[in-house]
Amino acid sequence: MDKPLVEVSDLTRHFGEVRAVDGLSFAIHPGQVVGFIGANGSGKTTTMRIMATLETPGSGSVRIGGHDVLNFPNEVRRIIGWMPDAYGAYDNMTVAEYLDFFARAFGFRRGERQQRVDEVMEFASLTALADRPMNKLSKGMAQRLCLGRTLLHDPPLLILDEPAAGLDPQARMEFKHLVRILADEGKTLFISSHILSELGEMCDTLIFIDEGKLVHHGSSESLRRGGEETTQVEVRVAGELQPLMEWIALNPGVQLLEATRQGARIQADAGSEEALAAILRKMVADGVAVYDFHRQERHLEQAFVEILKGVQHE
Repeated sequence: MDKPLVEVSDLTRHFGEVRAVDGLSFAIHPGQVVGFIGANGSGKTTTMRIMATLETPGSGSVRIGGHDVLNFPNEVRRIIGWMPDAYGAYDNMTVAEYLDFFARAFGFRRGERQQRVDEVMEFASLTALADRPMNKLSKGMAQRLCLGRTLLHDPPLLILDEPAAGLDPQARMEFKHLVRILADEGKTLFISSHILSELGEMCDTLIFIDEGKLVHHGSSESLRRGGEETTQVEVRVAGELQPLMEWIALNPGVQLLEATRQGARIQADAGSEEALAAILRKMVADGVAVYDFHRQERHLEQAFVEILKGVQHE
């Protein structure tokens, strides 16, 4: 695997007696789309602001592209695109003027600057809004403008803090589409959100934190499954249920959880795809008329709550 693009090591940040970030460590590799999840006050925004060189760590370190954010902030800023959860809207400034101002700040000159602004407006579907006052935009349009500003210098890493907050369903779908395009282009994205179902669809990896500490780092698929030790499976059969019930009773490693109208929910003492495939093959070979066999998965919201409960009981 490639060397990590982001390395967060034993990071802490206190505000008085409040431990906003408490010994947090994780790594992000190039090309990953990572969801960053936690309750309000869990330390998400503080962590992201440290990554964006806007806060200083109390201890520990953050390295982006091999550069320490505290000692080499200018080098880090060339690598990242930072999209905060809120930004200022200026009176008497159009969408095009806003992007042109920031393109100047990034060092673009004359024709190159206009070309880059045009490219960003086209990507974010802002071209038709070029002359619209930026303080007259809808929430969805404003989020696209903020994303456009983030992309002006074509950074390899995008840090997006609650980018879908407050958007209507159509605007969320449009924003999710833009994220997928950026991921397909090879961008690395670090996204915080409270909309867990959408993060599960967009992200390769999910990071959960609670009270500034890491409580989960893995794929959304593994989180929905709830581990590899046991797996719950729903089985549906054609005809009588008796052959299925007898099969479950005679086969070790499989337990009946609940009989259903068309079959049963069972628990298998194995979680790998190969083990489940072997159970299904044996069922069919033993004459059980299976027409549906699928793993039951937890909702991400349920998984998040269960993880927090587990942490609280440790």
